[in-house]
Amino acid sequence: MKPSILIGSSLVFGAVAAFFVAQLTKAPSAAKGPHVVIASSAIQAGTALSSAQLKALDWPSSSVPKDVFADAKLLENRVARQTIEAGELVLESKLAPVDSKGGLAATIATGKRAISVRVNDVVGVAGFALPGNYVDVLVSAKDSNGKAFSKIVLNRVKVLAVAQDTVADPTKPKIVNAVTLELTPEESEQLDLARSIGTLSLALRNEMDTSPVQSEGKRLVDLTQQAALAEEPAAAISPAPATPVKKPVSKRIKSNAKVQVDKVQADLVEEIRGIKESEDAK
Repeated sequence: MKPSILIGSSLVFGAVAAFFVAQLTKAPSAAKGPHVVIASSAIQAGTALSSAQLKALDWPSSSVPKDVFADAKLLENRVARQTIEAGELVLESKLAPVDSKGGLAATIATGKRAISVRVNDVVGVAGFALPGNYVDVLVSAKDSNGKAFSKIVLNRVKVLAVAQDTVADPTKPKIVNAVTLELTPEESEQLDLARSIGTLSLALRNEMDTSPVQSEGKRLVDLTQQAALAEEPAAAISPAPATPVKKPVSKRIKSNAKVQVDKVQADLVEEIRGIKESEDAK
């Protein structure tokens, strides 16, 4: 065999071997999974989705969440029930039902109602009650006997909007004159009755706090009793009246008095004796 043929064969076999070695040592690439649709920009609650706000992304097939969409065309004109941030998966649970027209009505959960109440800077928690927050509703009124009371009438209700804003910047609270709450029909009746008999107030609570409030309310007598208990430890204790102490009579005074009495008696005796002596002399 000619040397040139041997050299050529060696080069071919070397190239083939190098190819297989490179394939064996090369890190395996991640397999492409199904497509999922995410938000390419923030989508506000109550607004209709558009293709410009969406994009498809490859996702590992072993960890695909439920209710995802693989095609952005299926989401055209669907309305967001809640705010969807950029890069967040678009799920069916975050969207209003098909054919929803958008606006505040599209953000209301099934079986709930939206009802607005008039507030001021105090009732509205100084503007810190924002859409998506949860509040307790209190009423301050007078009972049938004319006695004042305060009671929590609604527990952990969701704020849907403040004024006409369904989305607000938490770093820029503002004073508004109306707040819209999401309530069940029964809660709506309670709120409507409560605002007809007294003044409403909102108590802002942590959105992660789901514990119910068990309170019987407070009356004016409860406040006065608490005030009296708070003042009692600080009240000055009046000292007991001092018992007069009888000072012992000095022995010297007693002795002087005795001497004076004895002296008077002695004078009388002497005087009587003087009279007697004068009679005898006669």
